[in-house]
Amino acid sequence: MSNATLETTVGEWVRAVPARARVFENLGIDFCCGGKKPLGEVCAKRGLDPQTVVAMLHALDGSLDPTSVDVAGLSLSELCDHIERYHHDWLREELPRLDFMTEKVARVHGDGEPRLYEIREVFESFATELVSHTQEEESVIFPMIRKLEADGTGTSLRETALREVLTKLETEHERAGAALERFSGLTDGYTPPEWACNTFRALYDTLQRLERNMHQHVHKENNILFPSALALTAAE
Repeated sequence: MSNATLETTVGEWVRAVPARARVFENLGIDFCCGGKKPLGEVCAKRGLDPQTVVAMLHALDGSLDPTSVDVAGLSLSELCDHIERYHHDWLREELPRLDFMTEKVARVHGDGEPRLYEIREVFESFATELVSHTQEEESVIFPMIRKLEADGTGTSLRETALREVLTKLETEHERAGAALERFSGLTDGYTPPEWACNTFRALYDTLQRLERNMHQHVHKENNILFPSALALTAAE
């Protein structure tokens, strides 16, 4: 919505680009039930500079896409840093939002769309395992890979030992991928019903962005980071 103005309602701002919901959430602005109020009016009541808020909203229109980063030329340590910055940090920010939204939307709209209850159930299991998974990567696996790269040939880390832990992570990636497929199926390809409120729409939008981010995340680990780390151990 490039032609949106201060007269455009808060709800319309979010309806055009659901990711903008994050800005309103951070500012404590109700974009759902209070979504019919013009942005300028809401800013005036809250003492917010409207142009600053507009800039924050438009900043999300072209937010940094991790797919635009060329990871082929990164060292293994740099790739670990990249994954933490663009994928793990993203999950730390978005999983709590999704936890809130899956619970709220299922509670409010589950009778009208029963699949929301299953979305909530799948998400809870998905998030619990993913948090544990990323913590293990950051506390154990990535430091191991960084040390492997620093040591070079002659490292004491054996290929069989590393392959065992990486196989475990790849199995967890497969379970995460199955959950993402369920999200897509249960949401009709992340297409909300016509009657959906803005929180409902923001939920589907965030689930879709979760899928895209996770696909890039897993690709970088399964197809680049892990094989490259194994190649170093094989080069002893």
